[in-house]
Amino acid sequence: MTDANYSLYQGTHKYVFARQQQMDAQTQVVIAGIPFDLATSGRPGARFGPAAIRQASVNLGWEKKRHPWPFALRDALSIADIGDLAFSHGDAKGAMEAVHDHVSQVVKGGAIPFMLGGDHLITLPALQAVHAKHGPVAVVHFDAHSDDYSGGSEFDHGSVFYHARKQGLLQDDKVIQIGIRTEQGSSPFKVLSADELWHSKAEEVVKRIKNTVGDAPVYLTFDIDCLDPVYAPGTGTPVSGGLSGPFVLELLRKLHGLNWVGMDLVEVSPPYDQSQITSLLAATMMTDMLCLLACQQNPQLLNPDGCSAKTLATA
Repeated sequence: MTDANYSLYQGTHKYVFARQQQMDAQTQVVIAGIPFDLATSGRPGARFGPAAIRQASVNLGWEKKRHPWPFALRDALSIADIGDLAFSHGDAKGAMEAVHDHVSQVVKGGAIPFMLGGDHLITLPALQAVHAKHGPVAVVHFDAHSDDYSGGSEFDHGSVFYHARKQGLLQDDKVIQIGIRTEQGSSPFKVLSADELWHSKAEEVVKRIKNTVGDAPVYLTFDIDCLDPVYAPGTGTPVSGGLSGPFVLELLRKLHGLNWVGMDLVEVSPPYDQSQITSLLAATMMTDMLCLLACQQNPQLLNPDGCSAKTLATA
């Protein structure tokens, strides 16, 4: 038997714009892979997501300044990719404890956690750890599902926000869910359904997001099935009628100016992908999310002279 320190799923790649493999006093963002999919209700395979996203990120590396950002992410943000977290195979409780301990260490060290899933259950222990430092947080949640269902078990990726709300981890009036197109639970969160957004302008949606979360500490969680399966077939619970890749990228790129305290990108399942299109889109979204964190650390990166790309403008 292998021990908890040996991963059967970890690839050899690191995220392409990460300079470090360990966190130190200067680290601003810590990337960790969580190769976990024991809470999946549909098709498994998200345990392979972290390796696939990192590998796909290599395709972005030849461009120093990733379009449309007017700065080089590698120079603008101190990023450490520490690889995948270790936990014993089949131990859902132990895996969630490992996530909690990791995120707690990161936030105590003054850095921002960025997790690659894995299924969506990994968000719950991350919220618990972030809450210990920041108190109840706002959440920007991209998904096809509300994940606030009360009928799930303790370890169920569909009950993450049900448990988070019961545990007092959230500012309920500052949680906004984007892209929902399935039956919802009873939580009082703001919901922007996918069909409501089909004909919306990105500027209008971003304004609603920012008006909802305000200046609260905010956690960004992105379930890849928010996207239509045309753009992201590699996921465990695909739902037709989702958002397009270009629209989501524009939304993410306009979300600078918020008080981000943590992020994750979950539910990429490479066995169901085609030609790496899901992993490549996930790696691109990840890069845009990290650029948001770079702008948070140094708002001057988006000065009027440097921010000429229309897609970054919020007005």
